[in-house]
Amino acid sequence: MITITTELVRRLIDRQFPAWKDLTIKPVEKSGHDNRTYRLGSEMTVRLPSHVSYASAVEKELAWLPVFQPRLSLPIPAPVAKGEPSDDYPLPWSVNRWIEGDTVTPANVRDLNEFAVDLAGFLKELQAIDASQGVPAGVQNFHRGGNLAVYDDDTRSVIAKLSGPYDAKLMTEIWELSLATTFQADPLWLHGDVAVGNLLAKDGRLSGVIDFGTMGVGDPSSDLVMAWNFFDDVSRKIFLQRMDADEDTIDRARGWALWKALITHAWNEPGSEAANWGKQVLQVIMQDYSSR
Repeated sequence: MITITTELVRRLIDRQFPAWKDLTIKPVEKSGHDNRTYRLGSEMTVRLPSHVSYASAVEKELAWLPVFQPRLSLPIPAPVAKGEPSDDYPLPWSVNRWIEGDTVTPANVRDLNEFAVDLAGFLKELQAIDASQGVPAGVQNFHRGGNLAVYDDDTRSVIAKLSGPYDAKLMTEIWELSLATTFQADPLWLHGDVAVGNLLAKDGRLSGVIDFGTMGVGDPSSDLVMAWNFFDDVSRKIFLQRMDADEDTIDRARGWALWKALITHAWNEPGSEAANWGKQVLQVIMQDYSSR
C-alpha cells in the first residue's frame, strides 16, 4: 500500500492545480481502503488509489461516470480533473465533485423496506444503460460480474479451516449451488462494490452512490450482496424482487456474499470489526439459505 497523507495531497494539488492552492484539504471520516479520499474546499474531493491494483479505476471513472450521470436519478461522482503521476505519488488520481450525505448505517436509514426499493431502483437504472461498449469483467475489477469460480480455491480453503459454530457442509452446499449456473444473457452494467461504505444517506433515504472503481459489464448478481450484508428478511425479499432476480441469480449472488464474508472473517485479525462483520454475514447467509 502507498502511504497517503494530507501533506502529500497538499503538494499534489499545489503543483498540478495551483488555482486550488488556497482551498483546505482534510481526510474524509471514512476514507476507504482501495482509495483514499480527501475533502478539497467545500465542493470537491481528491481520490487517490492506495495501490497500483486500483489505479486503472481512475481512467475508467473519468471515461464512464459522465456517461452514467444524466441517466441516473441519484448523484454519483462527477469528475472535475485528472491528476498525473509524479515523483511524490506514482499513480494517476482524480478530483471529483463533493456529494452531500453520510455513509449509510442501520441507524441513519429510516426504513429498510424503503431503502431496498431505492437501491434496487438505482441499480435497475444502471443496468438499463447501454453496456455494449462497456468494460468487461475481469482482473481490472476483481472479476465482479464475471465467473465466481475464480474464487473457488480461496473459498474452499477458508471453509476447510473454519472451526467452531460453522457448518462446513452447509457452506459448501451454498457455494457449489452458486457455481452451478452461469449468466447467459447480454452483459449489463454493474457497480461492482455495492456496500454501505459506497452508499450515502440523507434524511433517512439513499441520497448518492460513490466509488465506481470496480464497475464493469457482465453478470449483475455480484451487485446484490446487500441482500445479506445489510437487509433483514423482509427488506431482503423486497430488494431481490425489485431486482427481478430469479433463483439462479439469487444463488450466484449468495455465493458472492458468502465468498466476501468468508475471506473478510478469515483474513482479518480475530475479534476485529472486519472479522466480526464477516462472521455476522455468514450467519445471515446460512440462516436465510436454510429457511428458504
